[in-house]
Amino acid sequence: MKRFFWLSIVLVLVGTSTFAQEKKKIALEDIWMKYSFFGDGVYGVRSMNDGINYTSFTNRAQSELAQYSYKTGKSISTIVKVTDIKVDGIQAIEDYEFSADESKLVVAYNTEPIYRYSSKANYVVYDLKKKETKKLDEDLIMYATLSPQGNKVAFVKNNNLFWQDLESGKTTQITTDGEWNKIINGASDWVYEEELELVRAFEWSPDGKNIAFFRFDESNVKEFSMDIYGDLYPEEYSFKYPKAGEENSKVSIHIYNLENKKTVQANLGKDWEYVARIEWTKDPKKLAVQTLNRHQNDLNILLVDATSGEAKNIYNEKSATYIEIPNHLTFLDNGNEFVLLSEKDGFKHIYLYNMKGEMVKQLTKGNWEVTDFYGVDQVNQKIYFQSAKDSPLQREIDVVDIKSGEMRCLSSKKGTNDADFSKNFAYYINYYSNANTPQYITLNNSKGKEIRVLQDNARLKETIKKFEWQEKEFFTINNADGDELNAWMIKPANFDASKKYPVFMFVYGGPGSQTVQDQWGSGNDSWFQMLAQNGYLVVSVDNRGTGARGADFKKVTYKQLGKYEVEDQIDAAKYLASQSYVDGNRIGIFGWSYGGYMTSLCLTKGADVFKMGIAVAPVTTWRYYDTIYTERYMQTPQENSSGYDDNSPINHVKKLKGKYFLIHGMADDNVHYQNAVDMSTALIEMNKPFDQFSYPNKNHGIYGGLTRMHLYTMMTEYIYKNL
Repeated sequence: MKRFFWLSIVLVLVGTSTFAQEKKKIALEDIWMKYSFFGDGVYGVRSMNDGINYTSFTNRAQSELAQYSYKTGKSISTIVKVTDIKVDGIQAIEDYEFSADESKLVVAYNTEPIYRYSSKANYVVYDLKKKETKKLDEDLIMYATLSPQGNKVAFVKNNNLFWQDLESGKTTQITTDGEWNKIINGASDWVYEEELELVRAFEWSPDGKNIAFFRFDESNVKEFSMDIYGDLYPEEYSFKYPKAGEENSKVSIHIYNLENKKTVQANLGKDWEYVARIEWTKDPKKLAVQTLNRHQNDLNILLVDATSGEAKNIYNEKSATYIEIPNHLTFLDNGNEFVLLSEKDGFKHIYLYNMKGEMVKQLTKGNWEVTDFYGVDQVNQKIYFQSAKDSPLQREIDVVDIKSGEMRCLSSKKGTNDADFSKNFAYYINYYSNANTPQYITLNNSKGKEIRVLQDNARLKETIKKFEWQEKEFFTINNADGDELNAWMIKPANFDASKKYPVFMFVYGGPGSQTVQDQWGSGNDSWFQMLAQNGYLVVSVDNRGTGARGADFKKVTYKQLGKYEVEDQIDAAKYLASQSYVDGNRIGIFGWSYGGYMTSLCLTKGADVFKMGIAVAPVTTWRYYDTIYTERYMQTPQENSSGYDDNSPINHVKKLKGKYFLIHGMADDNVHYQNAVDMSTALIEMNKPFDQFSYPNKNHGIYGGLTRMHLYTMMTEYIYKNL
């Protein structure tokens, strides 16, 4: 392990003295109050129409938006300052969108979050030429989105869909039946937002003459309620949340014509359980709709006629387990083909199809995964994407030629690379880091050549040098079945293999996830460094079921979540305990959400291996989690009751031996506090001692004010006391 010292030699008459600069110890205040180890980024980047310039905020406060040249990096002009937008209450430009001709901006401010992705805000249209501001609505509204022509804007208010003519200022209400906890038009329900990442649920047609939108009928979905504390009587907050095996929203797709003001419903042929995506093709009369059955193993792409609502199926894919939603469905300008991602050959790859649903060619192939899709350069017939081609631990930026199939890697640095391309794909911003290097952001051309550095995080690098920061080491562990599992370890400074150290394991472990990746962390990683400085070996292991290693490795957990994942974590802990430098009687584990579920199972099913565990916001029975996520991997409780119960921590509390710390936010809309309540009840009934802490009015993230500082103080003290 390398350590760097600055040596100062002072000559004196009587001899020479040598002083080594002392490295500082990380304190929790450095992490969660000073945020010393959180790096800087590039904020608000948007490519402009010409593809040679882009926009970005000039400061982190997002009070000024400027135009920059990709080629030179120089600021060309200030587009707008927040002081130019003369409207009450605006402190920052929280989000923005240009009109098609880039003469106007739609600006969001006073944003109020709702759930993980959803929010409502005040919106204004700012005329860049006239320097005039026009407020779209006096109330908070949702998802104000310009038409492709830039002369109209659509938005959601009170569960109804509206559009406004920017020239006349006239607002037209499209739907009238919107009602809280009953009908939603143009926005998604809770479970679609959380699990399908569908937030804005409407799309303008390319010619701006139609708006396609989702309608959610939640009437028969059961409500979940939470108490919000602070007043004399707590306020009850209730919302529709379909738990595994329960009824979902009834979803339909509608197309509204702005000229005749008529709405037609898409005839999808049958009542599909899920309508996952809608996307207009290059033909403004054809809407593509993705549908799934309840088991999510039968995917279809339907083409809907915007006038009649009639549909025909152009793509079908089935699986013995489940199908990942193809989030990057792209229709080509030729009107005859589309590109999608699929795991059909065992690894996620890019495919080209014609509009008849016939596969033209598989554009990428091999025992590696495409991990992100950046887009299609239709002029030069190239597709840009991210992959884990060299290793599941790393990410590179690649390009494939549609005609020849030739593939080339653009990124040169090993670690994790991500990209943000210009509209014409001539340039991209490369966001790079590795496990021991903070984010390094550069501007590159389409051949991968680095043009200049946008952010090198020199400040953070200098900060790290002042502390006993240890390199994260990667290695592998074989489980009992011979599967090779990826892992990393952080050792204490001055690690001595002749000594024995306690081990603190960090786990998430859910389907398709990874904690073992060659990239820079921030909050948790700096906390792990602090623990290492205090004599702990910190380890994380990616069990079976995790991502970037193909469908077989990921889907082995199908219908029995928790079984193989926990077996692998137990095997990993046993392997560590067998090492000469590990105190096998002092192995602890920590996880959040799915990781909290894993921690709870490790402390029960692995009671003889783990001395202590901290479970934050854990699922303790999949019967309490939502339909889309849970049933994708487990089917319904009615079909697979043993799969739900065999690996529920609640059913294994009798085995608990070690110290168990259960932490949960009481206003968690995602993994409900009910999970902690029932886990506590089961432990009490078995007379098992445990520790518990609840955070009033905090959601799944447990943050705000000094909350994170308080949380990590409690967890740290618990580790020091019990490990």
